[in-house]
Amino acid sequence: MQSFTSNNEPFVDRRQGNRATGEHPASERRQFSDSRNTSRPEVDELAKAVDQYKLRHRRRFITFEELFDVMASLGYHK
Repeated sequence: MQSFTSNNEPFVDRRQGNRATGEHPASERRQFSDSRNTSRPEVDELAKAVDQYKLRHRRRFITFEELFDVMASLGYHK
């Protein structure tokens, strides 16, 4: 059996979060983490809404249809 840990430290799978408290690793789900330094508040609002959607539905990535649903929840209409 091959071990992938170094310095005899146990492997910690951070993707699972803390099941005892119900916490989930929110920072790993951010799709827009590099573009948060925008001066446009509507872009920041969309990014936060997408992050909340992904946390609520336990999704790492969302489809275009799900993105449209998030945008529609913010008041977008064609």
